Amino acid sequence: MSLEAQFQEAAAKSRNLPPQSNESLLNIYALYKQASSGDVSGPKPGGFDFKGKAKYEAWSKLAGTSKEKAMEDYVALINSLAT
Repeated sequence: MSLEAQFQEAAAKSRNLPPQSNESLLNIYALYKQASSGDVSGPKPGGFDFKGKAKYEAWSKLAGTSKEKAMEDYVALINSLAT
């Protein structure tokens, strides 16, 4: 199975995960965004948008990570959380 197919399968599987910690949710979000959109873009959310700011910061930590590496890490993370 291709990496892209594994990534799409993991994305579908992520919708049915048991409840996760905020840290896990931020990792899932950041890896997905890095794999699908590349490095973080756009302005950083403002002071009272705590959720948006946390997501932006988690994604920005992955700057420079290749699409393929982000996909591999995303698939591995989802598979580890689903078991």
